[in-house]
Amino acid sequence: MAQPALETLISSQHEVLAIITQPPARAGRGRELQPSPVHALAEKYGIKVLYPDSIREIDAVLRHLQPDAIPVVAYGQLIPETMLDIPAHGWINLHFSLLPQWRGAAPVQHCIWHGDTITGATTFRIEQGMDSGPILGHVTQLVDPKDTSGALLTRLADTGSHLLRQTLDAVEAGMITPIAQHHDQATYAPKLQKSDSRIDWQLPAIEIDRRIRAMTPKPGAWTTMALSEHEISLSIGPVSPNRDIQLDPGAVFLIDKGVFVGSATYALELDHVKPPGKKFMLATDWIRGLRADEVKFL
Repeated sequence: MAQPALETLISSQHEVLAIITQPPARAGRGRELQPSPVHALAEKYGIKVLYPDSIREIDAVLRHLQPDAIPVVAYGQLIPETMLDIPAHGWINLHFSLLPQWRGAAPVQHCIWHGDTITGATTFRIEQGMDSGPILGHVTQLVDPKDTSGALLTRLADTGSHLLRQTLDAVEAGMITPIAQHHDQATYAPKLQKSDSRIDWQLPAIEIDRRIRAMTPKPGAWTTMALSEHEISLSIGPVSPNRDIQLDPGAVFLIDKGVFVGSATYALELDHVKPPGKKFMLATDWIRGLRADEVKFL
């Protein structure tokens, strides 16, 4: 999600002195060390790359570079108070919500999960306190009723990158006045746990639909299925609510070439599912391959 911002800043009049990113991580079948996407992009343009295990390790390096501002996008490490004075205009964070709504690690997922119809992105100056610094700018974005967190985040990363550039332009020109947040209006979006993405079929269909879309693609919605006296976990993709079909909560049936599961209100049609050890497949192919008289989600 930081790539669009870096691309936008590289193409701007601002000079990118260096980028700070997470250290390379092992990925793929060979478990080889892979640089982050912004690391690879920076190297493509010959930009200095810093990837400390702890941000404190590069305190002296940053002070030597003397940056006017340090933009931050989804970095994942807290900035120590002792380092906040390094850039003349501060550390400027791009956050994917309309602050003070959804402060924290998972603002887009919580936005969809709780049924928000409008969201956006905010630039603010980092201070001690989680996402509590003064606001420099914001842009709004409509939430589509079928949005997954992945789709919405892709749009916000694009519009947010332009907001970040505009914010830096205004800061450079001395034409921006930070606005304090209304802390009493803050809501929070903590990091998601595995239990958050388990689907409870006793809930109304609208709540199940929101949760599945919020957890797609990460961390991924899942359910437990009773089959042949065993319980197995099953990952599920977005669903389509169908008010014309009613089933008992968790009951799964193949109806008119569609796979439907019941909730507390009306049924939801499954699109794709991922059985353990397999790739996502059409729900119709999955249920025909079970050869079971009865399927039930718990």
